[in-house]
Amino acid sequence: MKILYIHNEYGKTSGEENASKEIVDLLKSHGHEVRWFKRSSEEVYFNFRGHIKAFFTGIYNPSTPRKLAKVLDEYQPDIVQIQNIYPLLSVSLFRPLLQRNIPTVMRCPNYRLFCPTGLCIDNKGLVCEKCFGKGKETWCIRKNCLNNIFKSISYALRNCYARKSRKILDGVDIFIVQSEFQKQKFISRGISEKHIEILPGISPNIEVAQEDTLGEWVSFIGRVSSEKGIYEFLEAAKSLPEIPFKVAGNLDINFIKPALLPSNLEFVGFKKGDELNRFFSQSRIIVVPSKWYEGFPNVILRAMILKRPVISTRIGAMLSIIDDHENGLLVQPGNVAELSLAIKNLYPDIQRCKEMGESGHLKAESEYSRDEVYNKLIRIYQKAIKFNEQ
Repeated sequence: MKILYIHNEYGKTSGEENASKEIVDLLKSHGHEVRWFKRSSEEVYFNFRGHIKAFFTGIYNPSTPRKLAKVLDEYQPDIVQIQNIYPLLSVSLFRPLLQRNIPTVMRCPNYRLFCPTGLCIDNKGLVCEKCFGKGKETWCIRKNCLNNIFKSISYALRNCYARKSRKILDGVDIFIVQSEFQKQKFISRGISEKHIEILPGISPNIEVAQEDTLGEWVSFIGRVSSEKGIYEFLEAAKSLPEIPFKVAGNLDINFIKPALLPSNLEFVGFKKGDELNRFFSQSRIIVVPSKWYEGFPNVILRAMILKRPVISTRIGAMLSIIDDHENGLLVQPGNVAELSLAIKNLYPDIQRCKEMGESGHLKAESEYSRDEVYNKLIRIYQKAIKFNEQ
């Protein structure tokens, strides 16, 4: 099968970027031919002219259909998979796809179809679904969700145009979501259930040591930002001075590191590859205290594969990934006291940590294995092709 993978890269490392590369590698490993059609947001990040350009191309980029048409006619893909289209590709890419009647799936790791930021959180870090209801995208401007009125207007306008023009809704055969929670959100926004399929994250291909000793740290791994629950993690560290805490990841531009950090907490920076795996292995507990509707956190999957218990929150995809008291613990998002208590009770119980880690490993191998995800993805492609033929 020949697949064209369309993606506007974010220009910085993220779980979503890693997931798209994992999917492409997975397809190639099974003998499929995959070609990228992509742009990078790095092109417009660093100057005023770039921001102005992104404002307009995010709504409609007239050059995208011409460039994409050339690739489609040359490559002749059997199916197209789309991920992010903003701010340089835009909904204009659907025109050549529809003209050529090419089966199209769109992977949706967030809620950008309905929420301009994709996160369903406002500028105070609180869960927000205002854009789902009356007023739609105007709420992004009224609440200034990007903490930058120019960006908030830009995001709102491109979402408004996409919604009113129906270019995405009419151009996609199957929407790929990552959890039952996300699927129900999409259905509630008017997308037919028959056009939605669930594809979970892919377990990373990691060698797991036969003899495994739990480490000492309680770790936060990922983008260091408010919606990820970093401030709650820092407060938990402060309340448990006898336990070592570590934070690994890039600092979000809006994150403000406290002037006084507890002595038992250390920021160790961004890690990847073998260094990242070693960091997981040297951790005793992985904490994912997110306060937003996560798609399918890669950090949880990696923790499960490496047999580490996870403490996370009762929100979004975590409700289906974490089986409370089996492969981890769930606490209320934003509740520092409950998070601290969960860490305090689990940390000294080595046997329970190991049992939860083993349980998570078994679930990851059975439900999120590379073969299982590949088979689901191919079934989604086949369904999209069938829909397109009707």
